[in-house]
Formats: sequence, C-alpha cells, structure tokens
Amino acid sequence: MMYTEILYPILAILLTIIIAFIIGTIIPGFERKYVHARIQQRIGPNPLSPGIMAPIKFFFKENIDPNSTVPRLYKSLPIICFIVILLILIFLMPQTYQIATFASVISIIGLLKVEEVCYVLMGSLSKSIMSISMPFPDLVKGGVHLNSERSFIEDISSSRALRLIAFGSFPLYISLFVPVVIVKSVYLKDIVDYQIIHGPILFSVAGILGFMIFFIGYMILMNEYPFAILKTKADVIEGPYMEYASKYRGIIYLTRGFLIFTLSMLFSVLFVGLPPDIFSWKILINIAIAFIFPLIMGIMSAFSPVFTNKQFYPVVVATSLLGVLAIVLSLL
Repeated sequence: MMYTEILYPILAILLTIIIAFIIGTIIPGFERKYVHARIQQRIGPNPLSPGIMAPIKFFFKENIDPNSTVPRLYKSLPIICFIVILLILIFLMPQTYQIATFASVISIIGLLKVEEVCYVLMGSLSKSIMSISMPFPDLVKGGVHLNSERSFIEDISSSRALRLIAFGSFPLYISLFVPVVIVKSVYLKDIVDYQIIHGPILFSVAGILGFMIFFIGYMILMNEYPFAILKTKADVIEGPYMEYASKYRGIIYLTRGFLIFTLSMLFSVLFVGLPPDIFSWKILINIAIAFIFPLIMGIMSAFSPVFTNKQFYPVVVATSLLGVLAIVLSLL
C-alpha cells in the first residue's frame, strides 16, 4: 500500500510530462501549417517539421564555439530554460500540491522570472557576430564606439529582454493575481478546490478580463507578433538565440513548444480549475486548451504588424490598467 502511494504520483507526473512533451512538439507545426499557412494562402511546412524534424536535424549538426565571456554558462542557458518550464509544469500537477511552498502562484512567477532572465544573459554573454569574433573598433553611421568596444547584435536583444522583464511582462503577472484575489489564497490547491465548488473563474466578469490580459501577456512572453520585441528580424535576426547551434538550438526549438503547453496549463489551473492529470478524462480538456491558445495566437500574429516601442508600451500600460480593474472587480 505504501509503495502504491509513492509510485502512483510519480507515474502520473512522468506520464503527464511525456504527454506534454509530445504535444509540445506537435503544436509548432500545427500553428505554422494549419494557422499561418492557411491565413497566408500557402502550403506551409510539414506539420512534424518545426517541432520534431527541426530539433532532430539540429542535434546532428556541428556545434560552434561563439566568443563568450562565460562559455559554459552561455551554453547551459537553453537547458536552464527547459528545466525551469519543466518545473512549472510539475508544480501545476495535482500530485505536487502537497508541496504547498512550490505549488503556488508566487513560485510560478519566480520561475517565469528566471526564464526571462535567461534571455538577458543569452544576449549579454555572447560577443560574436554570426559566430565570428570581431575585436577591432566598429564604425557605424560615422560614429566610433567609445573605448574601441564593438556593439554586438545580441546586445540589442539583451536590452530589450531587460525592458521586457521590467515592463512588458506585467500583464501576465497581473492576470495571475485575479484568481488569487478571488480565492484569497496563492496556493494552487485552494484555487482548484474553489473552482470545483463555485465553477470556473473564467465565467465571471473578472475572469473574462483576466483571460484577455493573460492572453496578451502570453503572446508577449512567447515573443509573437505584434509583441516580437526580442528578435525583430529587421535588426536582430534571431535575437538572443542567434549564436546557438547544434543541440543547443534543438533544445530551444523543443522549449518553445513545451512553454506553449505549460502556459496553457497555467491558465487551465487558474481560470478553469483543471490541473493536468493523466489519470483523469479531463486531461482531454487540458489538451484542447493547449491547442486553442496557439490557434488564437496564430490568427492574431498572422494579421499583426511588429509593434515599435511607441506602440508596445501604451498597449502594455493599457493592458496592465485593465488588469488592475479585473483585480478590483475580484475584490467586489
């Protein structure tokens, strides 16, 4: 009996992670093939290519050694991002709710902040231009950099990532506190239990506003148009990811799909009251939500331009104020 009590949650967690990983590899192809390509009236890639074939291809490519001040840390950052997202998913599962300190909104926010910090470090630790060191002084538009130091393309994405942490991610974090204020608890178990009794928070006025704010924050965190602030292709190409190759770029591809699934599960827990549990039929609702989010995101990004700072900041401010209104309505 004791072994069953121990093995059951471990097995549930492992199987849920496997399902999440499989769906996370399918979602990018679903988004590009059946959303973007349909809207843009083109054939689009093979559905398995972006999330499955591309990472496999990168794992077999030759690695490069970009010029970095801390090369080991620089190479480990994609792995750290993946581990952080994996921990968030684990803490969202009902089998971990006994660890109340970690299965809480505060813990989730802390882990998401670690993931955001990784983007800043990715951009600031690489000192290469397309994997080639350029130690000589740089002349750009007639101006000479002070102290003969060159500006690197990743520096641009690093400063943008810093602004994203300080400002851009506000909507997502504000929306997470809508269920907290309604339930008057930061613990995921309390939030889920409340919705079992009173119904999904999503079906309240504050919950609808919270969903809208959460989704905008979701798109900002996913760096999708019109909020593609980290790697606008006009100037920073791939942003903080530019110098990663081989297995490290493969991990980045896998991480993106995994993050889409995990953020969808975060919404499912906080606003619908359905934690991902492989041994419950309600896991089908979780999977449906995991596909609905990138579907809506793909439609919005396909019709959206790239926001400049003059457009990005007012939208974030307005969305954050709407989040404050949702919290006030939660109190009422």
